[in-house]
Amino acid sequence: MLAEQIQSDLTAAMKAQDKLTVSVLRLALAAVKEARVSGTDVHDLTDAEVEALLAKEAKRREEAAAAFAEGGREESAAKELAERDILARYLPEPLSADDLAALVDEALAEGGFDSPAQMGLAMKAAVAKVDGRADGKAISAVVKARLAGG
Repeated sequence: MLAEQIQSDLTAAMKAQDKLTVSVLRLALAAVKEARVSGTDVHDLTDAEVEALLAKEAKRREEAAAAFAEGGREESAAKELAERDILARYLPEPLSADDLAALVDEALAEGGFDSPAQMGLAMKAAVAKVDGRADGKAISAVVKARLAGG
C-alpha cells in the first residue's frame, strides 16, 4: 500500500538525515492517520484515498509557494515547492494537455454533452474520467472550450 511505502521512505530519510523529506513525510503520514480515524469508524485508506490526500497537500504547497513568491519571499517559496516535489513522488503522472483533451472529449461524447448549459454534468463526467490526474481548473477550461464549440 501507498501509506506503507511512505512509512518505509520516512525510515530511509531518517537514516539519511534528510530533514526536509522527513518533515514532509511525517506531515503526510499524519494526514493519512487523521483521515483514517475521521468519521464514525476507523478504516484503512485505499491507495486512491491516500493519493487524493497527497494531491491536496501538494496543491496546498503550490498555493503557498505562489503566495510567498508574490510577497517577495523567494526562499520560502522554494521550500514549499521542494515539499511539493517530495509529495509528487507518490502521485500518478499528471496528464499532458493532449491526453487531458482526449479524455474530456471521450467523456463529453459518452455523455452526449454539447451545450454550455450542460457544464455541470459534463464536468462531473470529465472529472470522473480524468480520475485525479489533472487539476480541476485545467479540466474546467477544456470542458468549457469544448462545450462552447472550441
